[in-house]
Amino acid sequence: MVVTEIPNETLVTIFGGSGFLGRHVVRALARQGYRIRVAVRRPDLAGHLQPLGRVGQIHAVQANLRYPTSVEAAMRDAAVAINLVGILFERGQQRFSQVQADGAGQVARAAAAGGARLIHVSAIGADADSPSLYARSKAAGEEAVRSATPAAVILRPSIVFGPEDDFFNRFASLARFAPVLPLVGGGETRFQPVFVGDVAQAVLKAVDGKAKAGTTYELGGPEVKTFREILEFVLATIERRRLLVPVPFGLAKLKAYVLQFLPKPPLTPDQVDLLRVDNVVSEAAAREGRTLAGLGIEPLTIEAIAPTYLWRFRKAGQFRGRVA
Repeated sequence: MVVTEIPNETLVTIFGGSGFLGRHVVRALARQGYRIRVAVRRPDLAGHLQPLGRVGQIHAVQANLRYPTSVEAAMRDAAVAINLVGILFERGQQRFSQVQADGAGQVARAAAAGGARLIHVSAIGADADSPSLYARSKAAGEEAVRSATPAAVILRPSIVFGPEDDFFNRFASLARFAPVLPLVGGGETRFQPVFVGDVAQAVLKAVDGKAKAGTTYELGGPEVKTFREILEFVLATIERRRLLVPVPFGLAKLKAYVLQFLPKPPLTPDQVDLLRVDNVVSEAAAREGRTLAGLGIEPLTIEAIAPTYLWRFRKAGQFRGRVA
């Protein structure tokens, strides 16, 4: 259990605090003594957050962004709101427009009504003109946030990596069984992977009031890598040889139409559209200091972090330096 020496009476409500990024944000805030209310659809599944803070510091409440009254109740008496809610693919009532656009607006309006500051986590690539519905819904969410709370701090991370990520782990797992890994669009799409702990620190800086109000920050790691380079890094780390085969966007999208119906699809048509555009910090954000460096955070590399959790994908009994 993390024990803080100076309890902080400031109450922070975190929407989506039980997810991958949420766990790291909760830990970062708990270490600074903040009182934390985690607003999630299933509070009974948020028990793993309790050991991250002192007794009574962290508690979960039920909230669903599709129901304004539950959002308003979760915001009651909070000084700061953090919205981390997002989905990678649509299922049932979980639609991009409802979760990432309308839902973001619900949180922003509740924060404004309660006089709370808002930190909204979006994504690099949010674009109202994007061919991707995911990217368009992220842009719509940002617009809804700015409309309701102009002073909100918006954070746009690139691909986020860490022990429980759904990117590096996905391809490392696939490489255990598949003899071939596809390079969608030839593998030339560029990414700027950012460590989840660094993103959590950026959120903490914003909660502490060290980010400029009404500003959008773009969060990327210290290295820009192509999709091909990332897969090569994953294969080298787990010490396996696999054939990397370029797949044109059109063919990838056709395959994705079938894959999207799996319980946890490895690729959807919308994700293929996302891969058509680089996912890196813009020149304007870098020039204006709207980055991790601008927040005083020195980002960690994938080489420093990813091997610490990808090792489990190596073959049993495999020695360093050998490849499958």
